[in-house]
Amino acid sequence: MAERAGTPVSRKGMTRWRSQPIAVYLVILALVALVPAFIFSAVLLQRNNEAQARVVETLVTATARSIVQSVDREINANVSTLKVLGTTPSLLEGDYAAFHQRVRAALAGTGNFIYIVNSDMTSPLSTRVPLSEQTTVPITDVATAEQAFATRDVVVSDGVIGAVSKQWVISILMPVYPPDREPLLVGFSRSAAALSSALLSSRIPTGWEVALIDRKGHTLAASQDAGEPGENFDLLEDDDLISATGWQPITRDGTDYFVVRQKSLMTGWTLAMWAQRDVVEKPLEDAFWSLLAGGVLLAAVVVLGIYLVSLRIGRSVHGLQKDAKRLGSGQPVEARPFPISEIATVSEALGEASRRRQTAETEVRFLMRELAHRSKNQMTVIAAMAKQTARGADSVPEFVSAFEKRIFGLARSTDLLLAHGVAGVDLRELLVSQIDPFCPIDGKRVVVDGPDLRLNAQAAQIIGMAAHELATNAVKYGAFAVEDGKVHVSWSQTPDAVSFVWQETGINPGPDTHRRGFGTTVLENMVGRSLGGEVTREVQDSGITWRFTLPMSSLDPSSAHKANRANPPPVAS
Repeated sequence: MAERAGTPVSRKGMTRWRSQPIAVYLVILALVALVPAFIFSAVLLQRNNEAQARVVETLVTATARSIVQSVDREINANVSTLKVLGTTPSLLEGDYAAFHQRVRAALAGTGNFIYIVNSDMTSPLSTRVPLSEQTTVPITDVATAEQAFATRDVVVSDGVIGAVSKQWVISILMPVYPPDREPLLVGFSRSAAALSSALLSSRIPTGWEVALIDRKGHTLAASQDAGEPGENFDLLEDDDLISATGWQPITRDGTDYFVVRQKSLMTGWTLAMWAQRDVVEKPLEDAFWSLLAGGVLLAAVVVLGIYLVSLRIGRSVHGLQKDAKRLGSGQPVEARPFPISEIATVSEALGEASRRRQTAETEVRFLMRELAHRSKNQMTVIAAMAKQTARGADSVPEFVSAFEKRIFGLARSTDLLLAHGVAGVDLRELLVSQIDPFCPIDGKRVVVDGPDLRLNAQAAQIIGMAAHELATNAVKYGAFAVEDGKVHVSWSQTPDAVSFVWQETGINPGPDTHRRGFGTTVLENMVGRSLGGEVTREVQDSGITWRFTLPMSSLDPSSAHKANRANPPPVAS
Protein backbone atom coordinates (compact mmCIF):
# COMPACT_ATOMS: atom_id res chain seq x y z
CA MET A 1 0.00 0.00 0.00
CA ALA A 2 1.37 3.41 -0.92
CA GLU A 3 2.41 5.64 1.96
CA ARG A 4 0.60 8.93 2.31
CA ALA A 5 2.60 12.15 2.86
CA GLY A 6 2.57 13.43 6.41
CA THR A 7 1.63 10.05 8.00
CA PRO A 8 3.94 8.08 10.26
CA VAL A 9 5.66 5.16 8.56
CA SER A 10 6.84 2.11 10.54
CA ARG A 11 10.11 0.51 9.50
CA LYS A 12 11.59 -2.37 11.54
CA GLY A 13 9.87 -1.39 14.76
CA MET A 14 10.73 2.32 14.44
CA THR A 15 8.36 5.15 13.53
CA ARG A 16 9.46 8.05 11.35
CA TRP A 17 7.74 10.78 9.37
CA ARG A 18 7.87 10.70 5.61
CA SER A 19 10.10 13.45 4.27
CA GLN A 20 8.43 16.47 2.69
CA PRO A 21 9.50 18.84 -0.11
CA ILE A 22 11.46 21.85 1.02
CA ALA A 23 8.62 24.15 -0.12
CA VAL A 24 6.46 22.73 2.69
CA TYR A 25 9.03 23.67 5.29
CA LEU A 26 9.52 27.10 3.72
CA VAL A 27 5.77 27.71 3.93
CA ILE A 28 5.75 26.58 7.55
CA LEU A 29 8.72 28.84 8.25
CA ALA A 30 6.93 31.76 6.58
CA LEU A 31 3.79 31.10 8.65
CA VAL A 32 5.82 30.84 11.84
CA ALA A 33 7.41 34.17 11.01
CA LEU A 34 4.39 36.02 9.59
CA VAL A 35 1.48 34.91 11.79
CA PRO A 36 3.06 36.04 15.08
CA ALA A 37 4.20 39.20 13.30
CA PHE A 38 0.64 39.93 12.16
CA ILE A 39 -0.76 39.20 15.61
CA PHE A 40 1.89 41.35 17.23
CA SER A 41 1.24 44.11 14.67
CA ALA A 42 -2.49 43.97 15.38
CA VAL A 43 -1.91 44.17 19.13
CA LEU A 44 0.64 46.91 18.62
CA LEU A 45 -1.76 48.75 16.32
CA GLN A 46 -4.52 48.45 18.90
CA ARG A 47 -2.21 49.77 21.61
CA ASN A 48 -1.07 52.54 19.29
CA ASN A 49 -4.64 53.57 18.53
CA GLU A 50 -5.49 53.54 22.20
CA ALA A 51 -2.48 55.71 22.82
CA GLN A 52 -3.46 57.96 19.92
CA ALA A 53 -6.98 58.20 21.33
CA ARG A 54 -5.53 59.27 24.68
CA VAL A 55 -3.34 61.80 22.89
CA VAL A 56 -6.35 63.17 20.99
CA GLU A 57 -8.36 63.25 24.22
CA THR A 58 -5.59 65.16 25.96
CA LEU A 59 -5.19 67.47 22.97
CA VAL A 60 -8.91 68.24 22.72
CA THR A 61 -9.18 68.77 26.47
CA ALA A 62 -6.19 71.10 26.39
CA THR A 63 -7.66 72.92 23.39
CA ALA A 64 -10.99 73.39 25.20
CA ARG A 65 -9.19 74.71 28.26
CA SER A 66 -7.13 77.05 26.05
CA ILE A 67 -10.29 78.40 24.37
CA VAL A 68 -11.95 79.03 27.74
CA GLN A 69 -8.86 80.89 28.85
CA SER A 70 -8.93 82.91 25.61
CA VAL A 71 -12.59 83.87 26.20
CA ASP A 72 -11.78 84.77 29.80
CA ARG A 73 -8.93 86.97 28.64
CA GLU A 74 -11.26 88.84 26.30
CA ILE A 75 -13.85 89.30 29.02
CA ASN A 76 -11.10 90.44 31.40
CA ALA A 77 -9.95 92.96 28.82
CA ASN A 78 -13.54 94.20 28.50
CA VAL A 79 -13.80 94.47 32.30
CA SER A 80 -10.57 96.45 32.42
CA THR A 81 -11.91 98.80 29.75
CA LEU A 82 -15.10 99.16 31.74
CA LYS A 83 -13.25 100.00 34.93
CA VAL A 84 -11.26 102.68 33.16
CA LEU A 85 -14.41 104.20 31.69
CA GLY A 86 -16.11 104.03 35.05
CA THR A 87 -13.67 106.58 36.43
CA THR A 88 -14.20 109.08 33.61
CA PRO A 89 -14.92 112.54 35.14
CA SER A 90 -17.65 113.30 32.61
CA LEU A 91 -19.51 110.17 33.73
CA LEU A 92 -19.11 110.92 37.40
CA GLU A 93 -20.26 114.56 36.86
CA GLY A 94 -23.27 113.50 34.79
CA ASP A 95 -22.02 115.05 31.54
CA TYR A 96 -23.39 112.25 29.36
CA ALA A 97 -22.84 114.18 26.15
CA ALA A 98 -19.07 114.50 26.73
CA PHE A 99 -18.95 110.88 27.96
CA HIS A 100 -20.82 109.68 24.85
CA GLN A 101 -18.54 111.61 22.54
CA ARG A 102 -15.33 110.34 24.14
CA VAL A 103 -16.34 106.67 24.48
CA ARG A 104 -17.88 106.40 21.01
CA ALA A 105 -14.65 107.73 19.49
CA ALA A 106 -12.54 105.30 21.55
CA LEU A 107 -14.61 102.22 20.62
CA ALA A 108 -15.18 103.08 16.98
CA GLY A 109 -14.75 100.06 14.73
CA THR A 110 -14.45 97.52 17.60
CA GLY A 111 -18.07 96.37 17.53
CA ASN A 112 -18.24 97.07 21.27
CA PHE A 113 -20.59 99.60 22.88
CA ILE A 114 -21.15 101.26 26.26
CA TYR A 115 -24.50 102.02 27.83
CA ILE A 116 -25.73 103.39 31.16
CA VAL A 117 -28.39 101.80 33.38
CA ASN A 118 -30.23 103.75 36.05
CA SER A 119 -31.56 102.23 39.21
CA ASP A 120 -35.05 102.16 37.64
CA MET A 121 -33.74 99.66 35.05
CA THR A 122 -33.84 102.11 32.15
CA SER A 123 -30.99 103.12 29.86
CA PRO A 124 -30.66 106.85 29.13
CA LEU A 125 -27.48 106.49 27.00
CA SER A 126 -25.98 104.00 24.49
CA THR A 127 -23.05 104.55 22.19
CA ARG A 128 -24.88 102.46 19.57
CA VAL A 129 -27.10 105.46 18.93
CA PRO A 130 -25.93 108.96 17.96
CA LEU A 131 -26.25 111.52 20.73
CA SER A 132 -28.99 113.36 18.90
CA GLU A 133 -31.15 110.23 18.78
CA GLN A 134 -30.78 109.19 22.41
CA THR A 135 -33.95 108.13 24.23
CA THR A 136 -34.51 106.47 27.55
CA VAL A 137 -35.50 102.82 27.03
CA PRO A 138 -36.07 99.96 29.46
CA ILE A 139 -33.37 97.28 29.56
CA THR A 140 -34.14 93.67 28.66
CA ASP A 141 -31.78 91.93 31.16
CA VAL A 142 -33.16 93.20 34.45
CA ALA A 143 -31.90 90.19 36.44
CA THR A 144 -28.26 90.83 35.63
CA ALA A 145 -28.63 94.53 36.47
CA GLU A 146 -30.26 93.76 39.81
CA GLN A 147 -27.42 91.31 40.58
CA ALA A 148 -24.82 94.00 39.84
CA PHE A 149 -26.56 96.52 42.11
CA ALA A 150 -26.94 93.87 44.80
CA THR A 151 -23.40 92.51 44.74
CA ARG A 152 -21.79 95.92 44.07
CA ASP A 153 -19.44 94.01 41.73
CA VAL A 154 -18.91 93.35 38.03
CA VAL A 155 -21.42 90.87 36.60
CA VAL A 156 -21.29 89.10 33.22
CA SER A 157 -24.65 88.31 31.68
CA ASP A 158 -25.83 85.37 29.63
CA GLY A 159 -26.86 85.89 26.04
CA VAL A 160 -29.75 88.33 25.65
CA ILE A 161 -31.52 90.32 22.91
CA GLY A 162 -30.23 93.88 23.18
CA ALA A 163 -32.91 96.53 23.78
CA VAL A 164 -31.30 98.86 21.27
CA SER A 165 -29.39 96.51 18.92
CA LYS A 166 -32.12 93.87 18.77
CA GLN A 167 -29.25 91.34 18.43
CA TRP A 168 -28.00 88.44 20.54
CA VAL A 169 -25.45 90.11 22.80
CA ILE A 170 -23.66 89.68 26.08
CA SER A 171 -23.27 92.44 28.64
CA ILE A 172 -20.82 93.22 31.38
CA LEU A 173 -22.29 95.46 34.08
CA MET A 174 -20.28 97.40 36.65
CA PRO A 175 -21.83 99.58 39.39
CA VAL A 176 -20.60 103.19 39.61
CA TYR A 177 -21.21 105.48 42.57
CA PRO A 178 -20.98 109.17 41.52
CA PRO A 179 -20.71 111.72 44.34
CA ASP A 180 -24.00 113.36 45.31
CA ARG A 181 -25.88 111.21 42.81
CA GLU A 182 -27.72 107.91 42.67
CA PRO A 183 -25.70 104.78 41.80
CA LEU A 184 -25.78 103.68 38.21
CA LEU A 185 -24.47 100.81 36.08
CA VAL A 186 -22.02 101.12 33.22
CA GLY A 187 -22.61 98.33 30.72
CA PHE A 188 -20.22 96.89 28.14
CA SER A 189 -22.15 95.33 25.27
CA ARG A 190 -20.73 93.15 22.54
CA SER A 191 -22.15 90.80 19.96
CA ALA A 192 -22.15 87.18 21.12
CA ALA A 193 -21.11 86.08 17.64
CA ALA A 194 -17.93 88.14 18.03
CA LEU A 195 -16.69 85.56 20.51
CA SER A 196 -16.23 83.12 17.60
CA SER A 197 -12.77 84.58 17.04
CA ALA A 198 -11.82 83.44 20.53
CA LEU A 199 -13.21 79.96 19.80
CA LEU A 200 -11.08 79.69 16.70
CA SER A 201 -7.92 81.06 18.34
CA SER A 202 -6.76 77.46 18.93
CA ARG A 203 -6.52 74.87 16.16
CA ILE A 204 -9.38 72.42 16.46
CA PRO A 205 -8.71 68.79 15.37
CA THR A 206 -10.37 67.69 12.15
CA GLY A 207 -13.92 66.42 12.63
CA TRP A 208 -14.47 68.26 15.92
CA GLU A 209 -16.94 71.07 16.57
CA VAL A 210 -16.92 73.69 19.33
CA ALA A 211 -19.57 75.89 20.93
CA LEU A 212 -19.72 78.39 23.84
CA ILE A 213 -22.89 77.93 25.91
CA ASP A 214 -24.29 80.26 28.54
CA ARG A 215 -25.77 79.22 31.86
CA LYS A 216 -29.24 78.88 30.37
CA GLY A 217 -28.13 76.45 27.65
CA HIS A 218 -28.12 78.96 24.79
CA THR A 219 -25.39 79.02 22.20
CA LEU A 220 -23.31 82.19 22.43
CA ALA A 221 -20.85 81.39 19.64
CA ALA A 222 -19.90 78.26 17.70
CA SER A 223 -17.72 76.94 14.94
CA GLN A 224 -19.13 76.71 11.43
CA ASP A 225 -22.18 74.39 11.16
CA ALA A 226 -22.17 73.89 14.95
CA GLY A 227 -25.09 76.23 15.68
CA GLU A 228 -26.21 79.86 15.65
CA PRO A 229 -26.10 82.34 18.56
CA GLY A 230 -29.27 82.18 20.61
CA GLU A 231 -30.16 78.59 19.71
CA ASN A 232 -30.65 76.01 22.41
CA PHE A 233 -27.70 73.63 22.69
CA ASP A 234 -29.45 70.25 22.50
CA LEU A 235 -26.39 68.00 22.73
CA LEU A 236 -26.09 68.60 26.50
CA GLU A 237 -28.69 68.91 29.22
CA ASP A 238 -28.58 71.86 31.59
CA ASP A 239 -27.20 69.57 34.33
CA ASP A 240 -24.32 68.60 32.04
CA LEU A 241 -23.04 72.18 31.67
CA ILE A 242 -20.14 71.55 34.01
CA SER A 243 -16.43 70.78 33.65
CA ALA A 244 -15.42 67.16 33.22
CA THR A 245 -12.10 65.32 33.03
CA GLY A 246 -11.30 64.06 29.54
CA TRP A 247 -14.10 63.21 27.16
CA GLN A 248 -17.39 61.45 27.85
CA PRO A 249 -19.37 59.28 25.43
CA ILE A 250 -22.98 60.30 24.90
CA THR A 251 -25.71 59.27 22.49
CA ARG A 252 -28.15 61.66 20.86
CA ASP A 253 -30.76 60.63 18.28
CA GLY A 254 -29.01 57.28 17.76
CA THR A 255 -25.60 58.84 17.11
CA ASP A 256 -22.65 58.30 19.44
CA TYR A 257 -20.45 61.26 20.33
CA PHE A 258 -17.39 62.06 22.40
CA VAL A 259 -17.88 65.36 24.27
CA VAL A 260 -15.33 67.49 26.14
CA ARG A 261 -16.68 70.14 28.58
CA GLN A 262 -14.86 73.02 30.25
CA LYS A 263 -16.66 75.59 32.39
CA SER A 264 -15.38 79.13 32.96
CA LEU A 265 -15.20 80.09 36.61
CA MET A 266 -15.27 83.75 35.63
CA THR A 267 -18.36 83.84 33.43
CA GLY A 268 -20.11 80.57 34.30
CA TRP A 269 -20.28 79.74 30.60
CA THR A 270 -19.46 76.23 29.35
CA LEU A 271 -17.33 75.38 26.34
CA ALA A 272 -18.26 72.12 24.59
CA MET A 273 -16.20 70.27 21.97
CA TRP A 274 -17.64 67.19 20.35
CA ALA A 275 -17.15 64.73 17.49
CA GLN A 276 -18.92 61.64 16.31
CA ARG A 277 -17.45 58.43 17.65
CA ASP A 278 -17.02 57.08 14.11
CA VAL A 279 -14.85 60.06 13.22
CA VAL A 280 -12.61 59.51 16.25
CA GLU A 281 -12.30 55.77 15.66
CA LYS A 282 -11.94 55.98 11.88
CA PRO A 283 -8.08 55.90 12.01
CA LEU A 284 -8.29 52.51 13.76
CA GLU A 285 -10.50 51.10 11.03
CA ASP A 286 -8.29 52.58 8.31
CA ALA A 287 -5.20 51.11 9.99
CA PHE A 288 -6.91 47.71 10.30
CA TRP A 289 -7.83 47.57 6.63
CA SER A 290 -4.39 48.83 5.67
CA LEU A 291 -2.83 46.07 7.78
CA LEU A 292 -5.11 43.47 6.21
CA ALA A 293 -4.35 44.63 2.67
CA GLY A 294 -0.64 44.82 3.42
CA GLY A 295 -0.74 41.35 4.97
CA VAL A 296 -2.46 39.84 1.93
CA LEU A 297 0.03 41.52 -0.39
CA LEU A 298 2.95 40.40 1.77
CA ALA A 299 1.62 36.85 1.90
CA ALA A 300 1.35 36.79 -1.90
CA VAL A 301 4.91 38.06 -2.25
CA VAL A 302 6.13 35.49 0.30
CA VAL A 303 4.37 32.63 -1.50
CA LEU A 304 5.90 33.69 -4.81
CA GLY A 305 9.32 34.03 -3.17
CA ILE A 306 8.95 30.59 -1.58
CA TYR A 307 8.06 29.07 -4.94
CA LEU A 308 11.09 30.60 -6.66
CA VAL A 309 13.46 29.75 -3.80
CA SER A 310 12.19 26.17 -3.60
CA LEU A 311 12.86 25.76 -7.33
CA ARG A 312 16.45 26.98 -6.92
CA ILE A 313 17.04 24.84 -3.85
CA GLY A 314 15.43 21.78 -5.47
CA ARG A 315 17.64 22.00 -8.52
CA SER A 316 20.73 22.44 -6.37
CA VAL A 317 19.79 19.51 -4.14
CA HIS A 318 19.23 17.26 -7.18
CA GLY A 319 22.71 18.24 -8.38
CA LEU A 320 24.16 17.31 -4.99
CA GLN A 321 22.25 14.02 -5.15
CA LYS A 322 23.91 13.13 -8.45
CA ASP A 323 27.35 14.06 -7.09
CA ALA A 324 26.76 11.97 -3.96
CA LYS A 325 25.81 8.92 -6.06
CA ARG A 326 28.95 9.33 -8.15
CA LEU A 327 31.01 9.62 -4.97
CA GLY A 328 29.39 6.49 -3.59
CA SER A 329 30.24 4.57 -6.73
CA GLY A 330 33.89 5.64 -6.46
CA GLN A 331 33.85 8.06 -9.38
CA PRO A 332 35.71 11.36 -9.05
CA VAL A 333 33.55 14.37 -8.15
CA GLU A 334 34.46 18.02 -8.72
CA ALA A 335 32.95 20.95 -6.79
CA ARG A 336 30.36 22.89 -8.78
CA PRO A 337 29.07 26.45 -8.34
CA PHE A 338 25.56 26.71 -6.85
CA PRO A 339 23.45 29.83 -6.26
CA ILE A 340 23.05 28.92 -2.58
CA SER A 341 26.26 29.30 -0.61
CA GLU A 342 25.46 26.50 1.87
CA ILE A 343 24.83 24.03 -0.94
CA ALA A 344 27.95 25.29 -2.71
CA THR A 345 29.84 24.58 0.52
CA VAL A 346 28.44 21.03 0.57
CA SER A 347 29.48 20.61 -3.07
CA GLU A 348 33.00 21.74 -2.17
CA ALA A 349 32.97 19.27 0.72
CA LEU A 350 31.92 16.48 -1.66
CA GLY A 351 34.69 17.46 -4.06
CA GLU A 352 37.20 17.48 -1.22
CA ALA A 353 35.85 14.14 0.04
CA SER A 354 36.25 12.71 -3.46
CA ARG A 355 39.85 13.91 -3.63
CA ARG A 356 40.56 12.52 -0.19
CA ARG A 357 38.95 9.23 -1.10
CA GLN A 358 41.09 8.94 -4.20
CA THR A 359 44.16 9.82 -2.15
CA ALA A 360 43.14 7.43 0.61
CA GLU A 361 42.61 4.58 -1.84
CA THR A 362 46.04 5.27 -3.31
CA GLU A 363 47.55 5.33 0.18
CA VAL A 364 45.75 2.14 1.17
CA ARG A 365 47.17 0.34 -1.85
CA PHE A 366 50.59 1.72 -1.04
CA LEU A 367 50.27 0.74 2.64
CA MET A 368 49.19 -2.76 1.73
CA ARG A 369 52.34 -3.18 -0.33
CA GLU A 370 54.38 -1.58 2.44
CA LEU A 371 52.77 -3.87 5.03
CA ALA A 372 53.64 -6.94 2.98
CA HIS A 373 57.19 -5.66 2.56
CA ARG A 374 57.64 -4.91 6.26
CA SER A 375 56.08 -8.17 7.30
CA LYS A 376 58.61 -10.01 5.22
CA ASN A 377 61.41 -7.93 6.71
CA GLN A 378 60.13 -8.55 10.27
CA MET A 379 59.96 -12.27 9.64
CA THR A 380 63.51 -12.22 8.32
CA VAL A 381 64.75 -10.23 11.34
CA ILE A 382 62.89 -12.48 13.80
CA ALA A 383 64.27 -15.59 12.12
CA ALA A 384 67.79 -14.19 12.33
CA MET A 385 67.24 -13.22 15.98
CA ALA A 386 66.04 -16.73 16.77
CA LYS A 387 69.07 -18.34 15.13
CA GLN A 388 71.61 -16.04 16.83
CA THR A 389 69.87 -16.36 20.21
CA ALA A 390 69.87 -20.15 19.91
CA ARG A 391 73.60 -20.21 19.20
CA GLY A 392 74.39 -18.21 22.36
CA ALA A 393 71.98 -20.02 24.69
CA ASP A 394 72.96 -23.01 26.85
CA SER A 395 69.38 -24.09 27.63
CA VAL A 396 65.84 -23.73 26.40
CA PRO A 397 64.75 -21.41 29.27
CA GLU A 398 67.77 -19.19 28.60
CA PHE A 399 66.87 -19.11 24.88
CA VAL A 400 63.21 -18.28 25.62
CA SER A 401 64.14 -15.46 28.03
CA ALA A 402 66.72 -13.87 25.71
CA PHE A 403 64.56 -14.28 22.62
CA GLU A 404 61.53 -12.81 24.40
CA LYS A 405 63.46 -9.70 25.49
CA ARG A 406 64.73 -9.12 21.98
CA ILE A 407 61.24 -9.54 20.57
CA PHE A 408 59.94 -6.93 23.09
CA GLY A 409 62.71 -4.53 22.10
CA LEU A 410 61.78 -4.92 18.44
CA ALA A 411 58.13 -4.39 19.38
CA ARG A 412 58.91 -1.12 21.14
CA SER A 413 60.64 0.16 18.01
CA THR A 414 57.69 -0.96 15.92
CA ASP A 415 55.24 0.82 18.28
CA LEU A 416 57.13 4.09 17.87
CA LEU A 417 57.26 3.57 14.13
CA LEU A 418 53.49 3.04 13.96
CA ALA A 419 52.83 6.01 16.26
CA HIS A 420 54.80 8.48 14.16
CA GLY A 421 54.23 7.09 10.67
CA VAL A 422 55.88 8.88 7.78
CA ALA A 423 57.08 11.69 10.06
CA GLY A 424 59.77 9.36 11.39
CA VAL A 425 60.77 8.20 14.89
CA ASP A 426 62.53 10.60 17.26
CA LEU A 427 66.00 9.20 18.12
CA ARG A 428 65.85 10.37 21.74
CA GLU A 429 62.44 8.78 22.26
CA LEU A 430 63.64 5.56 20.65
CA LEU A 431 66.71 5.32 22.90
CA VAL A 432 64.77 6.09 26.08
CA SER A 433 62.15 3.44 25.24
CA GLN A 434 64.87 0.80 24.79
CA ILE A 435 66.99 1.80 27.82
CA ASP A 436 64.20 2.40 30.38
CA PRO A 437 63.36 -1.31 30.96
CA PHE A 438 67.01 -1.89 32.02
CA CYS A 439 67.74 1.45 33.69
CA PRO A 440 68.59 1.39 37.43
CA ILE A 441 66.34 3.21 39.90
CA ASP A 442 68.91 6.00 40.09
CA GLY A 443 68.17 7.74 36.80
CA LYS A 444 71.20 10.01 37.18
CA ARG A 445 73.41 7.09 36.07
CA VAL A 446 72.08 7.45 32.49
CA VAL A 447 72.55 10.54 30.30
CA VAL A 448 70.99 10.80 26.83
CA ASP A 449 72.15 13.93 25.02
CA GLY A 450 71.91 15.13 21.43
CA PRO A 451 70.01 17.32 18.97
CA ASP A 452 66.52 16.48 17.65
CA LEU A 453 66.77 13.83 14.95
CA ARG A 454 64.14 11.67 13.27
CA LEU A 455 64.77 8.24 11.73
CA ASN A 456 63.07 6.41 8.95
CA ALA A 457 61.44 3.01 9.54
CA GLN A 458 64.42 0.80 8.72
CA ALA A 459 66.90 2.91 10.72
CA ALA A 460 64.51 3.00 13.70
CA GLN A 461 64.23 -0.78 13.79
CA ILE A 462 67.94 -1.38 13.48
CA ILE A 463 69.08 1.33 15.94
CA GLY A 464 66.32 0.23 18.33
CA MET A 465 67.68 -3.36 18.30
CA ALA A 466 71.21 -2.02 18.73
CA ALA A 467 70.19 0.07 21.78
CA HIS A 468 68.40 -2.96 23.21
CA GLU A 469 71.50 -5.12 22.87
CA LEU A 470 73.76 -2.44 24.37
CA ALA A 471 71.39 -2.03 27.35
CA THR A 472 71.20 -5.81 27.76
CA ASN A 473 75.01 -6.07 27.80
CA ALA A 474 75.15 -3.18 30.32
CA VAL A 475 72.90 -5.14 32.66
CA LYS A 476 74.86 -8.37 32.25
CA TYR A 477 78.46 -7.18 32.16
CA GLY A 478 78.57 -3.36 32.07
CA ALA A 479 77.50 -0.16 33.80
CA PHE A 480 74.14 -1.42 35.03
CA ALA A 481 75.77 -4.48 36.64
CA VAL A 482 77.79 -2.41 39.18
CA GLU A 483 76.74 0.30 41.62
CA ASP A 484 79.03 3.05 40.26
CA GLY A 485 78.54 2.36 36.54
CA LYS A 486 77.20 5.08 34.29
CA VAL A 487 75.99 5.20 30.69
CA HIS A 488 76.39 8.29 28.54
CA VAL A 489 74.67 8.26 25.14
CA SER A 490 75.33 11.18 22.80
CA TRP A 491 75.20 12.06 19.14
CA SER A 492 76.06 14.96 16.89
CA GLN A 493 74.98 15.81 13.38
CA THR A 494 76.62 17.19 10.27
CA PRO A 495 74.93 17.77 6.91
CA ASP A 496 76.14 14.37 5.68
CA ALA A 497 76.45 12.10 8.72
CA VAL A 498 75.54 11.45 12.35
CA SER A 499 78.12 10.44 14.95
CA PHE A 500 76.61 8.26 17.70
CA VAL A 501 78.52 7.31 20.90
CA TRP A 502 77.55 4.77 23.59
CA GLN A 503 79.98 5.08 26.53
CA GLU A 504 79.96 3.02 29.73
CA THR A 505 82.21 4.11 32.66
CA GLY A 506 82.91 2.94 36.19
CA ILE A 507 83.35 -0.68 35.22
CA ASN A 508 86.19 -3.15 34.72
CA PRO A 509 85.65 -4.54 31.23
CA GLY A 510 88.21 -7.29 31.72
CA PRO A 511 90.14 -8.88 28.86
CA ASP A 512 88.74 -8.31 25.40
CA THR A 513 87.04 -11.38 23.99
CA HIS A 514 86.40 -12.30 20.42
CA ARG A 515 83.18 -14.18 21.19
CA ARG A 516 80.56 -12.93 18.73
CA GLY A 517 77.01 -13.09 20.08
CA PHE A 518 73.75 -11.69 18.70
CA GLY A 519 74.52 -8.23 20.14
CA THR A 520 77.81 -7.99 18.30
CA THR A 521 76.11 -9.19 15.12
CA VAL A 522 73.41 -6.51 15.44
CA LEU A 523 75.92 -3.77 16.20
CA GLU A 524 78.48 -4.58 13.54
CA ASN A 525 76.50 -6.36 10.83
CA MET A 526 73.08 -4.68 10.81
CA VAL A 527 74.11 -1.17 11.93
CA GLY A 528 77.28 -1.19 9.91
CA ARG A 529 76.20 -2.91 6.73
CA SER A 530 72.44 -2.21 6.54
CA LEU A 531 72.79 1.47 7.30
CA GLY A 532 76.09 1.90 5.50
CA GLY A 533 77.89 3.10 8.61
CA GLU A 534 81.15 2.57 10.43
CA VAL A 535 81.19 0.81 13.83
CA THR A 536 84.11 0.78 16.27
CA ARG A 537 84.49 -0.64 19.76
CA GLU A 538 87.00 0.78 22.21
CA VAL A 539 87.92 -0.81 25.56
CA GLN A 540 89.49 1.38 28.26
CA ASP A 541 90.55 0.67 31.81
CA SER A 542 87.43 2.32 33.21
CA GLY A 543 84.90 1.27 30.63
CA ILE A 544 83.92 0.59 27.06
CA THR A 545 82.86 2.85 24.17
CA TRP A 546 80.93 2.10 20.97
CA ARG A 547 81.16 4.62 18.16
CA PHE A 548 78.86 4.69 15.14
CA THR A 549 79.17 6.98 12.13
CA LEU A 550 76.03 6.78 9.95
CA PRO A 551 75.26 8.61 6.70
CA MET A 552 72.21 10.92 6.78
CA SER A 553 70.86 9.37 3.61
CA SER A 554 70.20 6.10 5.48
CA LEU A 555 68.44 7.85 8.39
CA ASP A 556 66.36 10.62 6.82
CA PRO A 557 62.60 9.73 6.83
CA SER A 558 62.13 11.55 3.51
CA SER A 559 64.71 9.41 1.73
CA ALA A 560 63.39 6.50 -0.31
CA HIS A 561 65.42 3.34 -0.18
CA LYS A 562 64.08 1.32 -3.00
CA ALA A 563 66.80 -1.22 -2.65
CA ASN A 564 65.98 -1.81 1.00
CA ARG A 565 62.28 -2.06 0.23
CA ALA A 566 62.97 -4.66 -2.40
CA ASN A 567 65.22 -6.69 -0.07
CA PRO A 568 65.08 -7.24 3.70
CA PRO A 569 67.97 -5.90 5.80
CA PRO A 570 70.88 -8.37 5.84
CA VAL A 571 71.15 -10.23 9.10
CA ALA A 572 73.93 -12.72 9.71
CA SER A 573 72.54 -16.11 10.28
